[in-house]
Amino acid sequence: MNPAPNLVLVGPTGAGKTSIGKRVAERFGLVFVDVDQAIVEAAGASIATLFENLGEAGFRQLEADMLKQLLAGEGQLISTGGGAVLAQANRELIGQRGFVVHLGVSVDAQLRRLGRCSHRPLLQRPDRQQVLEEMARVRTPLYEQVADLSLETDDLSPPEATARLCQLLATRWRQQEMPA
Repeated sequence: MNPAPNLVLVGPTGAGKTSIGKRVAERFGLVFVDVDQAIVEAAGASIATLFENLGEAGFRQLEADMLKQLLAGEGQLISTGGGAVLAQANRELIGQRGFVVHLGVSVDAQLRRLGRCSHRPLLQRPDRQQVLEEMARVRTPLYEQVADLSLETDDLSPPEATARLCQLLATRWRQQEMPA
């Protein structure tokens, strides 16, 4: 068993962090928090607008600040954005304050799942496959570095992935209560 005060999901866009995360949080009695949604609520602007106004570096700073704030708590399942692992400080914090699950997905499955998605700023280009392949090349080793557990989701529906992940978590993670 590897105790931690929070569960943290990392992985690329389209891996199922939100759909699987909500289900797993319910099963374990955790509060589900999507980092990107928390940023949108705090900033009062969409991710696309934040990218446009602040650039990627500005958005990544908001992301780091939100991760720090959220990970100070406990009893949460925190779904990170796909790029949250790019910063070493984020990886360290995620590893210290969470049991980290890497949800993996192939580029082909991402393309099928994301369809014509229009709310992911880094994918608003005609060369989506190349963009996703480059992201995978850079980010997959970082997901693997921080992960306590990995689950490939390509051939699993969200309910199937949830059931499999809950089985794995039952034997590998227990929620650590933080001292008062």
